[in-house]
Amino acid sequence: MQQVVLVIHLLLAISLVCAVLLQKNEGGGLGMGGGGGQGGGMGGLMTGRAASNLLTRTTAILAAGFMCTSLTMAIMAGQGRESKSILDTPLPAIEKLAVPSEPAAPVAN
Repeated sequence: MQQVVLVIHLLLAISLVCAVLLQKNEGGGLGMGGGGGQGGGMGGLMTGRAASNLLTRTTAILAAGFMCTSLTMAIMAGQGRESKSILDTPLPAIEKLAVPSEPAAPVAN
């Protein structure tokens, strides 16, 4: 079962990366990559706005699936173990520093 979830997780990760890379940068921070107008060269099948909405929805769905598979794998990884949290174990006893019982004699020059 873990292998199936892992394969789905990897496919979602690759698809998510591709979906993010396909999206158009609308920030225009450096003013690069302009031109094209509405639709670019898509041939009228989908306008630029429709393609952007489709990629945005696809990215959101893939991200939700990625998070679900991440949580599923984390839960499955912790199923067979006893609770071994750092907070559950007591701190080791701190030994007191060795303190001399008598003060040291002054050093004469």
